[in-house]
Amino acid sequence: MTSRHVLVTGGAGFIGTHLCAVLLRRGDRVTVLDNLSADHLLALGDLPQGDAFALLRHDVTEPFMVSDRVDAVVHMATPNGPDAIRRRPIDTLRANSIGTMHALEVARHHGARFVLVSTGDVYGDPLVHPQHEDYRGNVDPGGPFSAYTEGKRFGEALVAAYVIQHSLNAGVVRPANIYGPGMGSAYPGVVAAFITKAMAGQTLALQGGTQTRTFCFVSDFVGGLVAMLDSAELGPINLGTAEEVTIRDLAELIVKTVGTGTIEIILGRDQEAARRCPDITRARELLGWKPQVPLSEGIERTVDWARTERTG
Repeated sequence: MTSRHVLVTGGAGFIGTHLCAVLLRRGDRVTVLDNLSADHLLALGDLPQGDAFALLRHDVTEPFMVSDRVDAVVHMATPNGPDAIRRRPIDTLRANSIGTMHALEVARHHGARFVLVSTGDVYGDPLVHPQHEDYRGNVDPGGPFSAYTEGKRFGEALVAAYVIQHSLNAGVVRPANIYGPGMGSAYPGVVAAFITKAMAGQTLALQGGTQTRTFCFVSDFVGGLVAMLDSAELGPINLGTAEEVTIRDLAELIVKTVGTGTIEIILGRDQEAARRCPDITRARELLGWKPQVPLSEGIERTVDWARTERTG
């Protein structure tokens, strides 16, 4: 690939900074658009600084344009995590609807490749297992986390509309529970929460514990995302792993790896999907991608990073 200018909305976040680092290392020029509402400014300090990188502090729900030519847009700007979605449902819907349209308009203006980072949550509490991309999901539009799920579904519909009406070169990926070094204790994911509590010698409270999920190491996911960016595939394409574990299994692995912490089972959360595991056949066949890091190794690497951060 020749060097390109890539706009990454939400690029100051955990996944975004990993993506930007990969793009910069291969010689691309990167502009991050982020309102920094999640206070991720420090993470950007680890990126190579220079003419190849720029930060545009801006809310994606407000109109914007990039004057320099843009060759590709990756859109991932949204509030994330159960707490943020409960507190800010309207902001979540706006980011995934109006914000997605604004990002699409930039791509249309420049004739750029556009990739939407959607979510495996669009499958809801699935009646099909594992979940392939043609499955339409089992989602309650009025549920406690519907602002995120329905916002992402609407974003996917917007991408399809721009492809039909404007012949935009666009694609959609559906990640499933990304984790790894850099996510920090405030990152809204169960892996971050469990590691933080285990390292503090606290109790890991499992809401049910029998529900199953898969967890994809961040470098694996970013590899798949870059492959999607470099392709002309529309998707949607699942990016995750087929290594399905119960939440209790995950908690026990983290406690064992950290060496401290205890486990307690509490009442399950409303409308928690019982099982979720992506079918990644399409990613393997169309992108030549498959995850490389098993969960046990990924957790060990993440815990090692967290210990280093804790000790400075």
